[in-house]
Amino acid sequence: MPVVRAERRLAAIMAADIVAYSRLIETDEARTLTAMRAIRSRIIEPLIAEHRGRVVKLMGDGAIVEFGSVVEAVACAVAMQEGTAIHQREVPPESRIVYRIGINVGDVVVDDGDLLGDGVNIAARLEALAEPGGICIADAVQKQLAGKTDFAFEDTGERTLKNIAQPVRVWHWTRGPGLGETGAPLALPDRPSIAVLPFDNLGGQPEDTYFSDGITEDIVTGLAHFRSLFVIARNSSFAFRGKATSLAEIGRQLGVSYLLEGSVRRAGARVRITAQLIEAATSAHLWAERYDRSLDDIFAVQDEVTTTIVSTLVGRIEDAKLKQSLRKPTVSLAAYDFLLRGIARFRGYSEDDNRQACTFLEKAIANDPNYALAHSYLALARIALHGYGAAPLDTRRASSVMARHGVDLDPQEGVCHRILGRVLLYARELDVAEHHARRAVELNPNDADGAISMGDLLVTKGHPVEGLAWTEKAMRLNPFHPPWYHAIHAKALYSLQRFSEAAQAIKRMPSEGRWSSRLAACYGQLGFEEEARAEVAAILRAKPDYSINTFMNQIVLLERPEDRELLREGLIKAGLPT
Repeated sequence: MPVVRAERRLAAIMAADIVAYSRLIETDEARTLTAMRAIRSRIIEPLIAEHRGRVVKLMGDGAIVEFGSVVEAVACAVAMQEGTAIHQREVPPESRIVYRIGINVGDVVVDDGDLLGDGVNIAARLEALAEPGGICIADAVQKQLAGKTDFAFEDTGERTLKNIAQPVRVWHWTRGPGLGETGAPLALPDRPSIAVLPFDNLGGQPEDTYFSDGITEDIVTGLAHFRSLFVIARNSSFAFRGKATSLAEIGRQLGVSYLLEGSVRRAGARVRITAQLIEAATSAHLWAERYDRSLDDIFAVQDEVTTTIVSTLVGRIEDAKLKQSLRKPTVSLAAYDFLLRGIARFRGYSEDDNRQACTFLEKAIANDPNYALAHSYLALARIALHGYGAAPLDTRRASSVMARHGVDLDPQEGVCHRILGRVLLYARELDVAEHHARRAVELNPNDADGAISMGDLLVTKGHPVEGLAWTEKAMRLNPFHPPWYHAIHAKALYSLQRFSEAAQAIKRMPSEGRWSSRLAACYGQLGFEEEARAEVAAILRAKPDYSINTFMNQIVLLERPEDRELLREGLIKAGLPT
């Protein structure tokens, strides 16, 4: 008789299982089954399809999935965990659907569509080792991931798995700080890394908080000019304000080696600034200093603090480069004071906030007509007040002139170039906008807002792959980024036809607002008819005269015809009127 040879192939295997499934079923069978079906149809199945996976076996509380690529398997697993966490965030903790996931890569036997062998068994054993909401991978998977993704896995050493002859080195991932309580630590960068925590306002007047915040931000900006440092953005470090979180935990969540904390006491014509540099892992104090100065000397104090921190971290720096990064922003304290107030208002995003931001920034310019940053921020605030890309043509032109003037006043200030790039984006001058966006990240490579702006511009110009890379870099520089980062992330993902992930990104925004059309388009492309109908109804309630043509012509910033057609197609599929 002829010998029947078993079909074998190399595959990445994912094993997924619901935590405490029996308890959930016993407690509320109907709710659990309904939630499972919703998660499976809206999150898991679309993600598996997007990442080119094949469901090998579907059990009541889990699944075995085959992938041709380790990178695709891990990316799918991370997206599944994040998507499920978002879907279940309003559910009481004791009733949530939570998955464990294990991933292995190895030789498997194909038997009538099923997969057999140690490659599958190891994946199942790894799944059992994963934390709730976490992912466990074999060492072979980790080796193939090296240099291909930004996902952080922690080596937990060799483990002996049931019925597996050889020990397996195991790596753990848990969800990051935005989705879980603790999460796996971020991998430390390959250069000295620092987060500047918000300096405490000790002056006793709550309205002076903007001043202590401004001191903190200036230190962040001064540090961020140095390519030899990895500097966490303001939004991420400010996320810990008022929280009883240990310094070691803050360092772990932000993925930095060093923390700077301090305080500002403003009294009359004098100010006292204290600062201390701390090694995050050990909470050891490496350096501390106190500065008592008159307010007329405030910029010298800021320069001195930043200089000392940098020298402590990276040693001697070329004198010319140090002077470039520590330029004094203005000779007028009143102008600087109004600038800080204007920026604080601009971050509020509402129409009234934008209007008040313009008022403060106009006062800054009145006190110092040559204040570059004030001109730049005023240009952006005015175009924001009138709807960004939907602003009238004369507003966009006037803002472009003002933003160019800001760059002319200080051509070495990266923020001025970044803002000019964004204003020119809204004015549809994309090639010049890209020049200034690239100049901004050259001048300040650690500016997360510069990186996300670069990503937005590239997606707009029809380069979504490169744009997504910049967007993900911005999110790494600023793990606790503001909500509008999600909108740009979604824009890149949609152009890459990663509709499920784009929808998840939009839903991470506190208010979907003007991005509801794109969310409807995601649902349309995914075939989620019920969700699409609900989103369309909400859009038409808010704007009864809505039309796809008006939206595409007045709001959408996409230069490549195929990107525009892809978005239009999704809007039509969702059921929006043309």
